[in-house]
Amino acid sequence: MCQRVLNDAAFYRLLLRVDQDMATAEQRQRCRVCGAALHVGHFARKPRGVPAGVGEDYRKRFSFCCANRECRKRRMPPSVRFLGPKVYPFAVVALISAMRCGPSPRRMRELQELIGVSRHTVARWRHWWCELLPESRFWRGAAGTLIPPVTVQELPASLLERFAGTCAERLLSLLRWLSPISTGNPAVHAA
Repeated sequence: MCQRVLNDAAFYRLLLRVDQDMATAEQRQRCRVCGAALHVGHFARKPRGVPAGVGEDYRKRFSFCCANRECRKRRMPPSVRFLGPKVYPFAVVALISAMRCGPSPRRMRELQELIGVSRHTVARWRHWWCELLPESRFWRGAAGTLIPPVTVQELPASLLERFAGTCAERLLSLLRWLSPISTGNPAVHAA
């Protein structure tokens, strides 16, 4: 049932609107280094596994840069679409990793056909969820809010279970909760 979300263009357009709202809020702030205004510095991404009908705007990673020519620090708002430099959308990484906690070889073949993701890529994602994310500064601060604690070896499935609603609603809640890690801020990622 959750596999349908991966092929739902309307869900991806919703993620784009959420990112647009977060980008608008981010641009209203000022440069953290020098206090100058922030100018648009969006750039194109080439996400794999996005269904047809999503539109070209989905490829745009929102980003801003300081207006002060002496500073020019880049600032990326949180995103529910992109997870750092990964080429697959954040939703695909989360949902397939959650499904990978126990899929059969047949389901893995179906996922490969649907999204085009290899078994090795999914294994890297599982490593990220179960080994790297739990060591991050973000996780150490945010995981304390989860009572009872989630089972790390079952991430992200054990985290998805914490949110209510349909599969799409739970996935969106998960992506919003994790969006601070999408900014590229080393303070969030450093262990």
